[in-house]
Amino acid sequence: MKKNLPILFFALIVAVVFSPEAIAQENETKEDPKAEVFESKQSVTIDGKTIALNAKAGTMELKDENNEPIALFGFTAYFKENAGKDRPIVFAYNGGPGSSSYWLHMGIMGPKRIVVDDPNYNQAAPYEIVNNEFSILDVADVVMMDPVGTGLSVPIGEATGKDFWGVDQDIRSVSLFIMQFLKEHDRLNSPKYILGESYGTFRNAGVMNYLLGRGYALNGVIMVSAVFDLRTLFFAPNEDISHVVYLPTMAATAWYHDKVAQKGEDLPSFLDEVREFTENEYAPALFKGNRITTSEKSSIASKLSAYTGIDDEVWLRADLKMNAGEFFQELLREERNTVGRLDSRYKGMNLDPMSMDSFTDPQSDAISPAYTMGFLDYFHGALGVSKDWNYSTSAYAKEGFNWDWKHVGNDAWGANASVTTLPDMTQALSKDPNVKVLIMNGYYDLATVFYGVEHSISHIDLPQSALDRIIMTYYEAGHMMYTDLPSAQLFRDDLKNFIEDTLRK
Repeated sequence: MKKNLPILFFALIVAVVFSPEAIAQENETKEDPKAEVFESKQSVTIDGKTIALNAKAGTMELKDENNEPIALFGFTAYFKENAGKDRPIVFAYNGGPGSSSYWLHMGIMGPKRIVVDDPNYNQAAPYEIVNNEFSILDVADVVMMDPVGTGLSVPIGEATGKDFWGVDQDIRSVSLFIMQFLKEHDRLNSPKYILGESYGTFRNAGVMNYLLGRGYALNGVIMVSAVFDLRTLFFAPNEDISHVVYLPTMAATAWYHDKVAQKGEDLPSFLDEVREFTENEYAPALFKGNRITTSEKSSIASKLSAYTGIDDEVWLRADLKMNAGEFFQELLREERNTVGRLDSRYKGMNLDPMSMDSFTDPQSDAISPAYTMGFLDYFHGALGVSKDWNYSTSAYAKEGFNWDWKHVGNDAWGANASVTTLPDMTQALSKDPNVKVLIMNGYYDLATVFYGVEHSISHIDLPQSALDRIIMTYYEAGHMMYTDLPSAQLFRDDLKNFIEDTLRK
């Protein structure tokens, strides 16, 4: 009997420690992490003038509509010293969905930027962090936001990841943060702007309408590498729209890599010609489907070859339709290279020349280590954020991260007929006759193509006076056009002019 005592004793411990009552008691006593902010002095020199900044990096407790805590929301804010409440404030974020804001932060928006060898691969550390002469901190305060699951942002209280990981959930939580941050920092009466990149533009369209519905009118909305209708990106079966809107960017990519014989006067004029062909010949040809004649099909394939540098036999074999992954692989196949998705100026090794799809994105491979290591060094160094806090560059590895793509207003007959926030932006433009939208497009962006944006904007059913408040700018670079320094300068000039223009009475 004595030999069994240790076993019985162990069993008793297990029964007590792991009993439902014990687990419940442990959960009751477990406390949520507390909001914490780290303050520092920073500066930035722009156009020869140095601006002193008060920086705050950390988390703010986010509450729901019933005043219940739901998240610690991570941010980094830069405030100009001794500036008044009339100074504009810009809330900025990246996309994903599931990406933190460190790309925009260290690429164009913050007081420092990461130096990259655009459009080439970068050597390993040490990476260079320099003054960001392209920032707009001379004209506005900036708040870099990290949606829940990214950066330092985590659910607390009764909330879980699924309360934030979806189109509508994300729009709500981001909007709640903006509203509560403005109140917390006494900036409710400041000129207000939101700036999103990639999925952040899809979010922007929803946020601008959500905020307006609660009395928060924005002075301006900035869309960087935009998408409003996800059908333009899907390459769905029996759907032509993606093939149509991707063609001009494919042509721009071929133009850049010298695969086009007749390059024309410059890239914009070449693309005007491609747009005309796409609208008047390519789209109607695809619409015919198998009713197209052999001669018509051969004629379209020949023109596709002239504009993309890909043999007309390949286009015929592809039935005149090539998706993005196939194009990445096909354009430079003979050189055993593939082109970038985020920026098609970049090219990398083709691991399998026989494959019909690319394995990696050369631009992402080329710049990610520099941005990641450079930002974390700056975040925990210059900004003084405790190393006890782990910054999540993305939410993709988070347990349970699964995006809910349903969006109010997208359903028909009980099904999700489309995934688009274009109606949200349309509503906001119709209800606020003063708000302006700046859309910044990279010609070599094969992730969110400029012609897809043009297609969406051309389908907004509003008077011309409303459409005139949408401003389109273009850059000879990719998704993150600011990695190209001439484009970064143009980006700053366009954004600065936009902010100043929206402030004029």
